[in-house]
Order: sequence, then C-alpha cells, then structure tokens
Amino acid sequence: MDAGSLSPFSNLKGQSRCPLQEQLLQRKNSKENMDRFIPNRSAMDFDYAHYMLTDGRKIKENQTACSPAREAYRKQLAETLNMNRTRILAFKNKPPAPVELFPSEHSTASAHPTKSLKPRRHIPQSSERTLDAPDLVDDFYLNLLDWGSSNVLAIALGNTVYLWDASDSSTSELVTVDDENGPVTSVNWAPDGRHIAIGLNNSEVQLWDSTANRQLRTLRGCHRSRVGSMAWNNHILTTGGMDGQIVNNDVRIRSHVVETYRGHQQEVCGLKWSASGQQLASGGNDNVVHIWDRSMASSSSPTQWLHRLEEHTSAVKALAWCPFQSNLLATGGGGGDRTIKFWNTHTGACLNSVDTGSQVCSLLWSKNERELLSSHGFTQNQLTLWKYPSMVKMAELMGHTSRVLYMAQSPDGCTVASAAGDETLRFWNVFGVPEVAKTAPKVNREPFSQLNRIR
Repeated sequence: MDAGSLSPFSNLKGQSRCPLQEQLLQRKNSKENMDRFIPNRSAMDFDYAHYMLTDGRKIKENQTACSPAREAYRKQLAETLNMNRTRILAFKNKPPAPVELFPSEHSTASAHPTKSLKPRRHIPQSSERTLDAPDLVDDFYLNLLDWGSSNVLAIALGNTVYLWDASDSSTSELVTVDDENGPVTSVNWAPDGRHIAIGLNNSEVQLWDSTANRQLRTLRGCHRSRVGSMAWNNHILTTGGMDGQIVNNDVRIRSHVVETYRGHQQEVCGLKWSASGQQLASGGNDNVVHIWDRSMASSSSPTQWLHRLEEHTSAVKALAWCPFQSNLLATGGGGGDRTIKFWNTHTGACLNSVDTGSQVCSLLWSKNERELLSSHGFTQNQLTLWKYPSMVKMAELMGHTSRVLYMAQSPDGCTVASAAGDETLRFWNVFGVPEVAKTAPKVNREPFSQLNRIR
C-alpha cells in the first residue's frame, strides 16, 4: 500500500481503531455563520445610494426655497429617473413582471398544454457520511465492497468482513479468516440480500448466511490463485480468478462447477451479469472485455465467448449494464487507458468512447435517471456524474485523497458508497430521491434451500 495514500486517520497504527466508525470531520457549510440581514450587493444601485446620502439630502433641505414650477419640474424629473425610492439597501431581487407577448384570448395554450418542467435536482458536492476503513487493501484488481438488497453493506478490511446496516448504522463482524487464507479479495451479496460470497487469496470461496452468522460451505477447486471478482446469477455464483479462468458454480449441488469460461490471459478483475441473466461481461488485466452468452455455456468444454472486445489499452475492471437498455454495456479502462466505452452487446459494436483523463476504477448507472457515475484514481481521485448519452459532466464529487477503487449502490438507487486507498468509506446522495417508493419484492430463498444439507 502506498504510504502517500493513507489518511491522517490511518497513521495511528499503534492505536486501537474501530472499523466503520463515523469520522467527525469539520465540514464547510455555506449556511454556517451567515447573517441573514447582510444586503444583496448585486441588487444595489450604488450611484443612487450615493446621491441619496449626499446631493439628495441637500435638495430636501432647500425644498422650502423652491418655486412651485421648480418643484413640479423636480418631481417629474425624479419620476422619470426612478428616484422616488425609499430604500437604499436591497435584500432581495424581485423578478420583473412577465411580458405577455400575445393577448390571452389568442393563446393556444388550451389546445397545446405546455409540459411541466422537471425541477433541477440538487447534487450535494460533499459526502453525507464518512466512516473509517482501516486496513482496506489498496489493490485495483479486487472487489471489496458490496451493498445487498437488505440494505446491509459488506466491506472487507484485511482478513475481516464487516457488515454495516444502513437502517440503524450498526456494525458487526461477519468473519475473520486466517493469515494463510487471507486477505479477503472479493465480496458479493446474493440477490436475496441474506447470503454472501467471500473470495479469498488462497483461491477458495466461502458462502455465509449473514442472518444466522453461519458459514454454509466452502467452494474449492475453482481456481489456482486468488478470487478477485464474483457475480451472482440467481443460484449460480460466477467467480473470476488471477489464473484468468471464469467459473460458474451452482451452489445448490455438491459438484458445484458447472461451466468454465476461458478467454482471458491474465487476472479477471471485473464480472457483471446482465439484468436478464443471459449475458455475462468480464474484464481482465489483459485489457480485454468478453461477452459470454448463457445459452452457449457448456459443462463438457470451455465455453466460447460471444464477443471479444479489445479496444481498451489498460486493465478493465469497471463494468456496468445499463438498466434502461438491455444490450448496452459501459466499461472503464485503467491508468493507461482512462476511457469509458459504450458497447452494443448484440453486435459487439463500440457506440462511444469518452476520455475521462484519469484511471476509471468503477462505474454505476442511476436506477432513476439516464445518468452514469464513475470513480477515478490519479490525479483528482474524484467521482464524476455524467448525463447519458451526451456525456456532459453534471458534477464532480471530491473528498477522497487516494484512488476511489470501489463503489456500491443502495437498494433504492439513491445513495452511493465509495471506498478508497485513503482508508475511508464515504456516502454520497448523488442520484436523488426515488419518485415513488416501491415495495420490496418478495424474497425467494429457494436457491439456498438445500445448502444446510450439503456436507
């Protein structure tokens, strides 16, 4: 881990540090220490104010000596020059009265009702909450953060997996693995939000029941080295290893390896299933993105990819399937590439490529708007919100002092958690508030119903 990437909270290695405790940082708030009666200078007429304080006073003092004709001329001049004002200081800008270009009787508004404009969403520029994350491994190729459907966030810190419940901000320790097996190299929640997969440095994968705090089984024989990426597809857990292999594991059966995908020459650092569960995207340290089709999967021989995408010039870890267009995939390249590319996964065509100027570590689509969030490394270590498809920057969120390696999205799609090499976990209200609170779908626990009978 780079010494320069550690936060001030991480230099106290000799002291006891509590993971996922909120940091009470002094925040700069534009509303603090402000006097509500300070006048609005932009709305002031300083020439008129100077006149009223100097020459205007002299005129009022000499009004008794003026003739009626001179007084009438003075009033008409004052009205023409808009000098009949009583206030010098302006506290609020009053908008001008609207000008009606066409008489109301000729208006066609009734025939063509105008569409109501959606109010512009406020995007907070600072994180809402910052938690201490000591011993977070600063490794671009790992995936150490995930937010489950039960609103519980899992993060791996060294050899330990911690659970942070977003509903009451409580923290619990799920498991600490031995040094010979650790550190933890990936975590991924199952769709039910209860079961979680934990990838280890020794090539094994553990399955845990987070509610019962009980280990269900260990998957062995999938890989020859560490498991840095995982993705669930119903009861299938797909794992990617440093050995370049991708394995589909059916967690319901004893012989869990059901398909193997071979195509990457180096470590698989990104895995994402499409919403339909039919296509799998994989990214590797060999700068390649593969699209695999579930219908082409074979248990007898290594499965051939549907598309091999070789346009990136650095490792591809950031993968994100579009929620509103099923065949649209966004991918992000590492420090030697720095681009976000968009792909039509039916044809394999690259639809667009955007140079972000820095290493792309993670990508998340908004569930409510046509927006994409990216997290970056050197030099700004920022989160960038993009409008799709124009790819206009909507906001840049600063706060991390080291590369933002991991991002996870809350179940409602509004809050994003980011973890960085500075050993902090930050929460951002970047995607707004959902318009309608949807009821949680009924949880189907069937895929794990047989796990307690496996020996």
